[in-house]
Amino acid sequence: MSADKTARERLLAEAARRVLISDGAFGTQIQNRKLSEEDYAGDLGLKADQKGNNDILALTRPDVIEDITRAYLDAGSDVVSTNTFSANRISQADYAAEDQVAAINIASGQIARRLADEYEAKDGRPRFVAGAIGPTNKTLSLSPDVEDPGYREIDFDELTAVYKEQAAALIEGGCDFILIETVFDTLNAKAGIMSVKQLEAELGREVPVMISMTLTDLSGRNLSGHTVEAFWYAVRHAKPVTIGLNCSFGADQLRPHVQSLSAQADTLLMAYPNAGLPNELGEYDEMPETTAALVRQWAENGQANILGGCCGSSPAHIKAIAEAVRGLEPRKIPTPETKMRLAGLEAFTVAA
Repeated sequence: MSADKTARERLLAEAARRVLISDGAFGTQIQNRKLSEEDYAGDLGLKADQKGNNDILALTRPDVIEDITRAYLDAGSDVVSTNTFSANRISQADYAAEDQVAAINIASGQIARRLADEYEAKDGRPRFVAGAIGPTNKTLSLSPDVEDPGYREIDFDELTAVYKEQAAALIEGGCDFILIETVFDTLNAKAGIMSVKQLEAELGREVPVMISMTLTDLSGRNLSGHTVEAFWYAVRHAKPVTIGLNCSFGADQLRPHVQSLSAQADTLLMAYPNAGLPNELGEYDEMPETTAALVRQWAENGQANILGGCCGSSPAHIKAIAEAVRGLEPRKIPTPETKMRLAGLEAFTVAA
C-alpha cells in the first residue's frame, strides 16, 4: 500500500479511472464445502455447537476463508470484504462465542489484508479491504412486540458499543474501510456510524466508512420506512466513501432504486445485488452472464462506481461482471447543479 495516500484517496483515484469490482457471497461458498461440526468448532472448546457459524472459520478453518477470498481476487475483485457479517457480540451469542468476537474479526481482517497486498504486489493494481459489519437481528426503530410498540430489545448506546467492538478489531486486522452493510433499519446504521466516529476519536485518524442499504419491498423502502433518497440524506453527514444497495433482490429489481440513489449521492456508489431471486427451494440460480448483463446496464448508464454480488453470487459471477464492465467509463459523482438539472429544477434557478 502507498504510505503517502489514505485509503479513501486511493479508492477515489482508482474509481475515477474505471468501474471497480467488489467480491461476492461467502455464505453460499462456505455451504458448498459441506463442512462438519469439527471444522467449525476446531479446538476452541466452546460449549455450543458451531456448525453454521461461518464467521468463526477465520479461527478454525482459515484455509477455507483464504481460498474463497483468493477466488474472488482471481476473478477480478478490487475490493474484498471480510467474512464477518455476523461477527458481533449479539449474533455470536447464538453460538456462545461472544468472547471470540475480537479474535474472529482480527483474523478475518488479516486474511483479507494479506491476500489483497499479495495481489497488489503482483500487478501493481490497488486492492482494498472492507471490514464487513452486518445489521444484527435487533432493530432500534421498531418493537418486536406488537402488544408493546414502545418496547426495544436493545438501546442505541448498547448497539453502538457492539458495533465499536467489532469495528476496532477489524481495523486492528488491517481493514481499509468499515462496511456497514445490509442496513434494514436506518437508526441501526446511525449506531454503526457513531461507533466509527468514537473509534476515530480514539485512534486520532479517519476510519472511512462504506454504507449499504437493503430494501424490504419493491417500492424501495427499508424496514424502518426510508426510501433510498431519504436513507442517503439520513447518513450523508458521515461522509461515507461509498453509499449503495446490496442483497434485497436481483439486479433487475434493484435497477430503478440504483438509478434514484445514483442521481442523489455525491459520493461513490457501490451496488452488489443477489444472483437473482431465490427459487422455490430458496436457492439462487441466476447465471453469471445474466447478472453481468444486468449490472453492465447500470455502468453503461453511469450509475455505479463499484459492482459486485451478494447472496448466491460466486467467483464466476464476479468474473463475468468484471469482464462485462471492462473499459466502460466510471460514474461521475453528481454536483449540486447536476442534481438540480436531474430534478427538473434548473428553470427555477435561472428564474431566481
